Order: sequence, then C-alpha cells, then structure tokens
Amino acid sequence: MEERKIKVGITHGDINGIGYEVILKAFSDPVMFELCTPIVYGSPKVAAYHRKVMDIPANFSIIGSAADAQDGRMNIVNCTEDELKVELSKPTADAGKAALSALECALRDYREGLFDVLVTAPINKHTIQSDTFHFPGHTEYIEERVGDGQKALMILLKGDFRVALVTGHIPVSAIASTITKELIMEKLAIFHRSLKKDFGIDAPRIAVFSLNPHAGDEGLIGSEEQTVIIPALQEMSAKGVQCFGPYPADGFMGSGNFSHFDGILAMYHDQGLAPFKALAMDEGVNFTAGLPIVRTSPAHGTAYDIAGKGMASEDSFRQAIYVALDVFRHRAVEAEIGARPLRKQYYEKRDDSDKLKLDAIDE
Repeated sequence: MEERKIKVGITHGDINGIGYEVILKAFSDPVMFELCTPIVYGSPKVAAYHRKVMDIPANFSIIGSAADAQDGRMNIVNCTEDELKVELSKPTADAGKAALSALECALRDYREGLFDVLVTAPINKHTIQSDTFHFPGHTEYIEERVGDGQKALMILLKGDFRVALVTGHIPVSAIASTITKELIMEKLAIFHRSLKKDFGIDAPRIAVFSLNPHAGDEGLIGSEEQTVIIPALQEMSAKGVQCFGPYPADGFMGSGNFSHFDGILAMYHDQGLAPFKALAMDEGVNFTAGLPIVRTSPAHGTAYDIAGKGMASEDSFRQAIYVALDVFRHRAVEAEIGARPLRKQYYEKRDDSDKLKLDAIDE
C-alpha cells in the first residue's frame, strides 16, 4: 500500500515581500510533489499576480477547503474576501491583515486535523499587529493558539548545526533580569527532549553560552554565570541532560567548537542568531520546538529590498519543508515505539550461570 503523502500547510506571509516568490519557486519543481501535498493559505489572485510579475512556471489549484487538497498539485485556500492590493516592498496594513487571516485559517484547519505540518512564510511583525495579534512573532502566537499549554523553544538549524534561545523577542535591556535558573532549566529540558524526539538523537550533547563577555571572568564582568547559569547546568546534568558550559560566545563559533555538539543554547536572540545566520543564512530553518504542532519557517525575513525582482532564493523555504517532513516522521516513529514498548526482561540466578527469563511478567 502506498504511504499517504504528508500534507503541508503553508501560510503566505506578507504579500508585499518575497513569500509568494519562494513558495512558487519551490513548487515549480515537480519533485516536491513526490514528497508532500502543499496547501497554501492565502489568496489565489495574489499568487497569480506574483507568478505573472516574476514569470515563475508554477501552477496551482484553487480549493474551498483543505479537505479537498489534491496530491501532485499546489493547492491554495482563499483566506480573504477582500480585494488585496499588492504594493511590493512596502509594509502596509492590508498586507498585515492578509498575513494574519492566512495564519488564523491555517491554525483553525490544523485543529481540525486537515494537514500535518505547518510552514510559515515571513511576516512583518509590525503590520500584523491587531486586536487578536499582539505578539512579537509567529512563535509566541502559535504557542498560545495551538500549544495546549506547552512552552515553545525557537531553534535555528542547518543540518546538524542547531541553535536555540533562552530568551527570544525581548528588548536587550530586559535580558539579564529575564534569565533565571528555572528558565534555563526549562529551555534545556525542551531542547533535550526535542533533540531526542524530533531529530532522533539518543544522547544529545548541548553547549550552553555564557551571558557576559569571557563568561564573566569569574565575577569580574558579571556574576550571572556563577549564580544562575552554572547552578542550572549542574541541576540538569544531575537529571541526565548532557549540558556543558557556560562557554564564552565570542570564540565558540569561529573556532568550530559548535561541531562537537548536537545543539547550542544561547542566552538571547542576537547572541545565537547573528553567528548562525553568518554561517548558515542561505539554507537556515527556524523550527518551533516543544509544541504539538510541527512548525518551521525560512530563516530570512520579508526581504522588501528584493521583493518582486525575481532574485529571492527558495533554498531556505525548501529546507523548511524538508525539516518539517523529517520531524513529522521522527515523531511518528517515536509514537509507534512508545505505543509498543519492549517488555522487561529478567535474569534468574540459580547456579553459576545467569538464565534470561523472557516469559516473566512485571506485576
């Protein structure tokens, strides 16, 4: 029996950016339809406009519901009744409204089980703000809407290079007061669990960055390492999480030390993402760990400066799809293993040899 194709829900993001360009370019390759069935939440008219402006050889079907999605084609669900005006490279209120509408439609269908994984095209975090969206980004909104009370963790990755964040979209002035031993332990636990469940790593090794320059120089340049970070690492190590550090962030990436670990936990947004994007921008993927939903996005933004010029690379968006598919499969395997655990085995010692008892029952 042929395995069912994984259904990928895709939100179109900001219609004045490069979202539709990378979506259309990715699915102009027929090989992509052998891997999944795409369901784009957006506007067929806007998609056609972008396709015409940049002469992208991609076809799509307009469907009334994700339940009607066809394999072998790009399917588009219309999420707005309004006539949308595309103003390439400009942040507009209409674009923000259209981005939010697509996201709300997609999350509604996800709750109804109409697709398997979600890939989000970039939004403008300012224009999308509204009475129902008052979040600093996708991650926080998705956590509230479909997180089922679980906490999210932002992971940027390319292959085996994975960077997660203790704090995300908060002001720099609030970082030090936000970072606590409990928060670090929470993020380490989510990261550890995700590396095992989502990426199939049996015994993940996690490097943890310091907060202060030179890891505080034993208190000369800050005390958070001694009072917050090291106690968190010691407590998590005692619980079986392999975490190491805190490492000074400045030389860690350039020296190549990151290659010795399965994941890196940075204390704040730019500490982790600036070096990551310098090394892996073109094919980097943003993965939201810790939630029931599998959600990824390309590592880049709306890229207004090149919108409509046909210059955007679809590599990061395509990698976001690949990661979502891989994580979905890893979780399916993990769920199957959990549903059929191996029974316990017992040894019975009667003489000088051990006899393995496979038929013993655990009372």
